[in-house]
Amino acid sequence: MGEVRNGFVETVKTIVYALLIAGVFRTIFFQPFWIPSGSMKETLLIGDFVFVNKMSYGYSYASCPSLKLPGFGINIDAEDICGWMRGDNSRILGSEPERGDVVVFRHPVTGDDFIKRLIGLPGDRIQVTDGRLIINDVPVEVKDDGIFAETFSPQGPQGSTPMCANGVVGLGATCEKQRFVETLPGGVSHKILNVGNQSLDNTGVFVVPEKHYFFMGDNRDNSTDSRVQQTAGGVGFVPYENLIGRADRIMFSSAGRSMLYFWTWRGDRFFKAIE
Repeated sequence: MGEVRNGFVETVKTIVYALLIAGVFRTIFFQPFWIPSGSMKETLLIGDFVFVNKMSYGYSYASCPSLKLPGFGINIDAEDICGWMRGDNSRILGSEPERGDVVVFRHPVTGDDFIKRLIGLPGDRIQVTDGRLIINDVPVEVKDDGIFAETFSPQGPQGSTPMCANGVVGLGATCEKQRFVETLPGGVSHKILNVGNQSLDNTGVFVVPEKHYFFMGDNRDNSTDSRVQQTAGGVGFVPYENLIGRADRIMFSSAGRSMLYFWTWRGDRFFKAIE
């Protein structure tokens, strides 16, 4: 009996140690993130599985992991664990993000994880006019890059359908959007999508506050981002301490309703660099 009992204790200890190591690894180094929406198409597709480099910008309360399993009554937030670090909008071993980075951050109000592209740095003047991004009163360079086409069908676990520039199409039909290559100040080039004239194609001027950042989705007409302020249900300006890390690479991608459906994995997106 003693051997059986000792074997059980050792097994429990091994599991506990493994969970602790995994928790430390996730807290300090990398955090997995599954793309749930189409706001970053075509850079990131629904079902892309990425690892976020949490060492990129140093550490804050947002670096602590959250564990939310509603079915089991578990709702542990990063602020529950590391809320003592929040308040002065600073970071430990902090470094500044660069314009054009694809960043995962905590929504300033809801605490939900978002992933967007960093467009505006502290002190920048940001505006969108007729769909054209203007930074510090200078329109960014944009070049036509043809058409982005996908099948009009429910995507991901939420079953959302894409917006189409070619009008209302039926299930299984081709959904098209205009595609452009946008080059930001500093030289980062990336693809953006356009559906047509939308409400956020024309904005006022946003002046980014000190130690805050302005984010936009690459799928410009289907993105909840900093163009809408927090009081109106948007993201608004994101504090420095809310940054979680930089997304550098897609590990794999599932076109199905779950990342476990390996037969729906996209063969061209394994270990794909994020631009």
